[in-house]
Amino acid sequence: MMESRHAQRKNEHLSLAAKYYDQVHRHYFDQVRLIHDSLPEMSTDDVDLHVQLADNLKIENPFYIEAMTGGSEQALKVNRQLAQLAHKHHLAMATGSLSIISKDPQAYASFDVIREENPDGIIFANLSANATLDQAQEAISLLHADALELHINAAQELIMPEGDRDFNWLDNIQYLVSELDIPVIVKEVGFGMSKTTIAKLQTHDVHLINVSGRGGTNFAAIENRRNHDIDFASLLDWGQTTPEALLEAHSSRRGKTEIIASGGIISPLDVIKAGVLGARAVGVAGYFLNVLQRDGYERLDQILSEWIVIVKRLLALLGCASFTDLSRVDYVLGTDLLSYARQRHLR
Repeated sequence: MMESRHAQRKNEHLSLAAKYYDQVHRHYFDQVRLIHDSLPEMSTDDVDLHVQLADNLKIENPFYIEAMTGGSEQALKVNRQLAQLAHKHHLAMATGSLSIISKDPQAYASFDVIREENPDGIIFANLSANATLDQAQEAISLLHADALELHINAAQELIMPEGDRDFNWLDNIQYLVSELDIPVIVKEVGFGMSKTTIAKLQTHDVHLINVSGRGGTNFAAIENRRNHDIDFASLLDWGQTTPEALLEAHSSRRGKTEIIASGGIISPLDVIKAGVLGARAVGVAGYFLNVLQRDGYERLDQILSEWIVIVKRLLALLGCASFTDLSRVDYVLGTDLLSYARQRHLR
């Protein structure tokens, strides 16, 4: 069956994400060093990996499979494998954007497979911040979703040849938060957030925020490769890195706001460092996708098993009984990140 233009775009995204992974990836978490305490006074048996993100949203591990894909036959295969692994390892999983299902009914199967393979797991549906209430309810119903991610991606849309050009999102986000009966997470797609952005979201009743910084999948590079009319190469380093965005979030966090981190997470130590900088949970997309596409299902299966063990042991090493305890761990910043923090009056 011939795939739609929207489905073909999803396939392009998967292909280009693999193509550019090694070319554009930079490891910004190297700018964060944790201070070792030789007397943690902790047993690994004392560590509980569960994280409470909201009153009715609890995940079994502090890292999860972040939004990647959906909407094509190729995406269906990827989502099936990711959902199987999420089920096996008790990991929450976010879908790729479900916006396509209102334009292409053939896309349903590539998302429905996630709940089919993971009937009792925690699943986050994903839509654009300009989604209607009907679209949100349809996406939630399709997946029996436990939370809804609303992605904000102005930089990506502006580079995308067929992208949106209107970014009046805040009122709609607030409306969806007020009308939906499951938690709503507002997330970037890899360009980070500033304290100003976070403050705007907080004043519009958003309490789950994924700062999703630069350092992982680079949608500026992907969309620029797809744009044959205008060269946006000057925007390939646009935005804040994930550590920068976490420092921004720390300075503006208030009330019951919970911060999630994603973007450039490539190791269990990165998960821990994100927690030290204030993340309540950590999403991983590009690294897991790259392993799956390059090395196969069995290798990603092995890596997920290892990550769970290592995260637990690192928490014990740092004397932390839970992921939230990481906020008391001492750290130092590298020269570039320290300069950023000082210029932004974050430290």
